[in-house]
Amino acid sequence: MTDLSLRSILVAGLCAGLYAGVVPLAAAQSGASRIKPGDHIAVVVNQDVVAASEITLRAERAREEARRRGEANPNMDELRKAAMDALIEERAMVTLARETGQRVEDPELDRVVANVATQNKLSMAELKERLKADGMDFKTFRENLRDQMLMERVREREVQKRISITDGDIDRYLDERQAKADSNPQLNIAQVLVPIPEKGSEAQVAERKARAETALARIKSGEDFAKIAREFSEDANKDRGGEVGLRQAERLPDVFVDAVRDLKPGQVNPRLIRSEVGFHIIKLLAREAAANPNVITQTHSRHVLLRPSQQLTAEVAARRLQEFKRAIEAGQLSFEQVARDNSEDGSAPNGGDLGWVSPGNFVPEFEEAMNALPLKGISGPVMSRYGVHMIQVLERRQVELEPKQLREQAKVALRERRYEDAYKDWLKELRANAFIEMREWQ
Repeated sequence: MTDLSLRSILVAGLCAGLYAGVVPLAAAQSGASRIKPGDHIAVVVNQDVVAASEITLRAERAREEARRRGEANPNMDELRKAAMDALIEERAMVTLARETGQRVEDPELDRVVANVATQNKLSMAELKERLKADGMDFKTFRENLRDQMLMERVREREVQKRISITDGDIDRYLDERQAKADSNPQLNIAQVLVPIPEKGSEAQVAERKARAETALARIKSGEDFAKIAREFSEDANKDRGGEVGLRQAERLPDVFVDAVRDLKPGQVNPRLIRSEVGFHIIKLLAREAAANPNVITQTHSRHVLLRPSQQLTAEVAARRLQEFKRAIEAGQLSFEQVARDNSEDGSAPNGGDLGWVSPGNFVPEFEEAMNALPLKGISGPVMSRYGVHMIQVLERRQVELEPKQLREQAKVALRERRYEDAYKDWLKELRANAFIEMREWQ
């Protein structure tokens, strides 16, 4: 079996040369064959090894990324330690995948290889020539990609096996959700806001308070609240008479919710409310029962997924998705064709179509970005644990779930809630069960 560490050196070199430009091509080529004089084995992991040059290269790339984020002088010792830990975990994952019979079939691998060429704006022949120039044969390159895919599959399979959801767990989740809905009415509030300057003097604060007291006195004397809001208020809702709009209580500032707790619709809190922003006069326009938690908004969306790896950095994947978005919005490409040609998941043959999905079925970062989109809107690059996505929302609908559907949705939400802890526990166990021998190399 070819040493995985050597393959990883080649992958890291290719990534630096083709994608990120983090290190000079000459440096990338230093790993373009088996370990050469001057390089060392840093760690032995099961049947594989981690080379010192891999750790150094990955740490240097992390340092460049940190500098691009504006972090000054990142600690190289800490970056090397993080790089070494990540490489050990990767080796252990690949070993486990092979031992448990995980496979990536050639047609699927062919498609991923073609996508790598596309991301670098190369034909397949040009990609092979570039690999050859970097000292890497095409077969080795394909096997590097196969290993990356194996790691992802074994991670998802092993972590999901660790998450157990009982009927009792589901019952408690649904009870908690109902209790939360019952305690979270929908409120429509109007306000008059007289702001105070940041770090304002006592005299400035006193002047602002006097203005707010004048407004409150006029409201108490019978003047129309909306009229006073348009005259005195200095917030974005003043032209609507200060009306904030119907919102769930949890989406409003606590100071507002407390101010209307004992009010009936149409009543004004008789006191000025002070916050960090300024002085508020609060009126309760309406209080409605909480929305039925069993009525959900389902979304029909599609996406393009690019999976970052040592061959494709997240930064380059994001740039490529931005290019796709501009081309789609300009009418030069269709979303469906971009997904078919480039997306790296099972929805690609269907143009990235994900079908109708209930809340909780996607990872939170994906769902949050999707929910923020208008109909037909296309997102910028969205990072998730699976890679970098470009999302488009096609339709939305309100659906009241049947009991069986409610329980399935709760199960999905509970699995997502527990995923991160299960993943961390699995990594600890994976390392504990692996043969790891540290070598002197620095």
